[in-house]
Amino acid sequence: MYNELLRDEHFRATAALAAEKEKISCETLLKSVAAGRCVIPLNNRRQITSPCGIGENLSTKINVNLGTSPDKINLKAELEKLALAVDLGADAVMDLSLGGDLKKIRRSILEASPLPVGTVPIYEAAMGAQKKRGSFLKMEAEDIFDVLEGQACDGVDFFTIHCGINKKSLEVFLKSRRLLDIVSRGGAILVNWMRKNGKENPLFEYFDRVLDIARRYRITLSLGDGMRPGCIADATDAPQIAELKELGKLTQRARKAGVQVIIEGPGHIPLHEIKKNMELEKKICDGAPFYVLGPLVTDIGAGYDHITGAIGGALAAYYGADFLCYLTPAEHIRHPSVEDTRQGIVASKIAAHAADIARGLKGAAGQDRLMAIARKHRDWQKQIRCAIDPKKTKEYKLSSKPKTKGVCTMCGEFCSIRLIDTCLPTRPIAKGRPTGKKAKSHH
Repeated sequence: MYNELLRDEHFRATAALAAEKEKISCETLLKSVAAGRCVIPLNNRRQITSPCGIGENLSTKINVNLGTSPDKINLKAELEKLALAVDLGADAVMDLSLGGDLKKIRRSILEASPLPVGTVPIYEAAMGAQKKRGSFLKMEAEDIFDVLEGQACDGVDFFTIHCGINKKSLEVFLKSRRLLDIVSRGGAILVNWMRKNGKENPLFEYFDRVLDIARRYRITLSLGDGMRPGCIADATDAPQIAELKELGKLTQRARKAGVQVIIEGPGHIPLHEIKKNMELEKKICDGAPFYVLGPLVTDIGAGYDHITGAIGGALAAYYGADFLCYLTPAEHIRHPSVEDTRQGIVASKIAAHAADIARGLKGAAGQDRLMAIARKHRDWQKQIRCAIDPKKTKEYKLSSKPKTKGVCTMCGEFCSIRLIDTCLPTRPIAKGRPTGKKAKSHH
């Protein structure tokens, strides 16, 4: 399936960098790519200095969404968010811009990003039709494919393609009794277009053309979940599963064409349904890497959805998800600020890391042990360096002015670690117990 891709020297060199980060051999990683269980997003027109592998037996990756909205057009702020994503250790970013000069914004992000960059091409196609013809409903199939070709030529590494919405899955949706209908922006655009024009979704009807562009530029396809549940009442319902089944068929077509593919997933899912959702995707889509948007485990976390998403993300990654899309505190409410972005990245990183420890991923708990030793010694500088967000940790410590040296203001002179140091000053550092066992059935 992937013979041409695996022979490509540019791809192999990038795979070697990704494998080094995972502390595995390049050949091991390439075998997983060949089996369709892992992907390495990489456009053949780009050099990525910080690539990543996404999929089976690899560390859980996180994506950070960037981009303007029609109401918030500030390229400088989006580039600040990109720099923050790089600094905090995100693995990929997506440009979801809807406002301003979309080409300029995308090219600026691509130029500045050492990480893989993804887009949702239907956004630019719809905005272009809106500007050119007065309505996105007047969009034509060629508009979509012109955008795909243009973005591919710019160097975009992975596309979200909402190709699972077709006449068949749309019929299931129309017969359903959903509470919140469709919350995917791309999905809503396409459903409106299909209903207005009485035509099939061009991304599904001409999927071979999509594959041709992806193959020529080595672009990874992220098959989008346009019918993902937007509230927990709609979780794991008929429209969601109908679309997933279509994506399973398209996964096989993509693999036969030599195109790397990942599957996007829910959405709003209560805790007790997360395991089932992860297993369904792996079964229906033959083990393709799973990219989940959260999932959010409750609908009432407004202002704190980075937390509801991190709770669901940690459990999803433990049960098989490979790629977590971050959520910010601003989700569902407003366009995120730079600070919202920081909080979202950190929450998602914590979720991914917690899952990797629980999965028993080799070396996952190494930083945690270093943090524990630093705390035992009350070495504040090392604690700051070990933290996922060193900047905030340092700010908190500097704001703390304890009366007793070597402690913080929480316990002061009654610091438990200090008290034990005083009565047992020569107690050695123990090895500690194992930090988790591998969940073989999930990854």
